[in-house]
Amino acid sequence: MTKVVAVTGNEAVANAFRQIEPDVCAAYPITPQTELMQRFAAFVSDGKVKTELILVESEHSALSACVGAAAAGGRVATATSSQGLALMWEILFIASGLRLPIVMPVVNRALSAPINIHCDHSDAMGARDSGWIQLWSENAQEAYDNTIQAFRIAEDMDIRLPVMVCYDGFIISHSIERIEYLDDETVKKFVGEYKPLYPLLDIDNPKSYGPLILTDLYHEVRKAHSEVYKNVPKVVLKVAKEFEKISGRKYGLFETYRLDDAEIGIVILNSAAGTTKDVIDEYRDRGIKVGLLKPRLFRPFPYEEVGKALKHLKAVCVLDRADAFGGSFGPLYLDIAASLCNYSEKPLLINRIYGLGGRDYMPEHASEVIEELKKIAKTGKIKILKEYIGVRE
Repeated sequence: MTKVVAVTGNEAVANAFRQIEPDVCAAYPITPQTELMQRFAAFVSDGKVKTELILVESEHSALSACVGAAAAGGRVATATSSQGLALMWEILFIASGLRLPIVMPVVNRALSAPINIHCDHSDAMGARDSGWIQLWSENAQEAYDNTIQAFRIAEDMDIRLPVMVCYDGFIISHSIERIEYLDDETVKKFVGEYKPLYPLLDIDNPKSYGPLILTDLYHEVRKAHSEVYKNVPKVVLKVAKEFEKISGRKYGLFETYRLDDAEIGIVILNSAAGTTKDVIDEYRDRGIKVGLLKPRLFRPFPYEEVGKALKHLKAVCVLDRADAFGGSFGPLYLDIAASLCNYSEKPLLINRIYGLGGRDYMPEHASEVIEELKKIAKTGKIKILKEYIGVRE
């Protein structure tokens, strides 16, 4: 059974937390994440969940408390945005290095300075190589679905890694959308009973976490971590297949839209994909063969699968809602370029930076990109590799 509701993205994710009922949730409010934790705190206060909600003095403390609770043997969750994620930087690596299956929605917001409370992807992109799995969400439905699946993925015994569920601040977090909730028992059965691995509170089997490892073994530990990461895509697909059975909604490592017979394509994350799909439909009606690829699993990045999906195109624009300062191109562009680098025949690539600090991504921006791709596909020539679009000159 499902229930159709009109809710914000934050409310949807808070309800997923309620249905899953983690043992411990440590939280500190930060815009635009605050509503999520406010709503979940209300569930705790009203006795609708038995979660131990720990209110701490900072995001660094929040994730530190989560590390302790997860190491002790509990199912654990938190949430953050922007500077809060940046303040967690030290603990991100500890959580992943200790293989603790913490689930953390990241409500994407620009990093300071200057201070900006609106959406871009600089926060999660800054943490993309911290060893966390990253799932990205186009709308409130995907944020809700990804949160439920994230617990299964994180807690899988073949990986046991923390997961970020990313969705756009205000655009998704505060906008009201129509979504379908699964019923509580279905979610609880899907996620299942938590199975701790090497819990510290198992006093009959003493163990230690976070030992000092120097040059004799550190290199090998990192290699082992890398090998575990290789298991993530198959676990993500396995969980998605099981989720489809209870929801009717299909998920993969990424979504393609009208891409199979396309000649040119756009790669874009999260909410802007919806706007782009509408513009693609308009161009398709005019006979222009354009398609889209929207990554869902961003870390670990499915290089081989993405490369195969894009290699037949003549030209591709990768749209980044963050910039990699000093890295020449946006972070998503760099991964797309890497996915195609070993093919002798591959599309010409351009990079466009859009929507920083909440700047609107409009249909005309998608049209501008498509018009440029048409010229590149026809002439085989690129005028500008990287450019900011929607800038007020």
